Amino acid sequence: MVRVKAYELRSKTSKELLKELDELKAELATLRVAKVSGGAASKLAKIKIVRKGIARILTVYNQKQKADARKACKGKKFVPLDLRPKKTRAIRRALKVEQKYMKTPRQKTKASNFPMRRFAVTM
Repeated sequence: MVRVKAYELRSKTSKELLKELDELKAELATLRVAKVSGGAASKLAKIKIVRKGIARILTVYNQKQKADARKACKGKKFVPLDLRPKKTRAIRRALKVEQKYMKTPRQKTKASNFPMRRFAVTM
């Protein structure tokens, strides 16, 4: 089997990807049997290519799944946890900017009743 290219896989549907994945897994199983039974060196070298091909297919398939999920939840109020931006735990826990600068009613009254004093300093 020829090396699988990711850009070619992206144009395929999910069903086609899964079908190709099954074919590669079956081929990998036969190659492993050949390895145990003392197969040719060319077959042993092919194992790596097939494994990488399986990984590529799974990567493209998962990317498609995630893109579909993003499209499905776009514009909704809540987004699933795995689709939210990761960032760091501390950043996720921190207050949002508007929350950080919010004032209580008491703080607002005090600020309006006792504004910052202005001094006219001349030299």
